[in-house]
Amino acid sequence: MRDFLVNVTRYPRYLVAFSLGVLNSVFEPLARRRSNPVTAVALVGALVSGLLTIALVLRAMVSGTAMA
Repeated sequence: MRDFLVNVTRYPRYLVAFSLGVLNSVFEPLARRRSNPVTAVALVGALVSGLLTIALVLRAMVSGTAMA
């Protein structure tokens, strides 16, 4: 049973390490390109669009009524 619990405690650490690695590989190239004003505006637009999409999807999932 002890071996099982030790293995189970490894999964959250793996998840955190994997998530940070993915975020690093996504945001590092974007951070290098932010000095260009056109790219900076596009990145801000993509961020706002992404957050708005997530908010609308979550609101549609939580509300019980179908949105037309």
